[in-house]
Amino acid sequence: MIATTISKTVFLDAPKDVVWDFLTKKDKLARWFHPAEEDLKEGEAYTLLDQHGDMTRICWGTVQEMRPHDSLVYTFTVMPLNGAMTTVRWTLEDAAGGTRLTLHHEGIEQAAGEAAFGMLSALDAGWDAHFARLRAEVKETVPA
Repeated sequence: MIATTISKTVFLDAPKDVVWDFLTKKDKLARWFHPAEEDLKEGEAYTLLDQHGDMTRICWGTVQEMRPHDSLVYTFTVMPLNGAMTTVRWTLEDAAGGTRLTLHHEGIEQAAGEAAFGMLSALDAGWDAHFARLRAEVKETVPA
């Protein structure tokens, strides 16, 4: 992988099917990431909305591959990239009674050009914040 790929792994106290729903269902996406117009569907475009502002489009792309409960791949862009696409890859693995969730966000340097480091820093911090919310939301969903 290229040095400018953002890679993150978290361990979630929930089975893969529960984590999968948080990655693909509009009601669950809104709880930790951004509200979605619809559930994610393979081969279809998706739009995520800015819940802190006026619910305008903040992220969008096309779902490239869905292997339920195992992996999800989609193109991804945000307003500062002016429509240049990156790729987000999610992998879900069973781990000691929970799920190991891994993110690889690729193509940022090519999409951002000279602004690559600033974009990498912003997206890296953003994913950290989103993962913290995901961990909390998953914990609330699964009975103790």
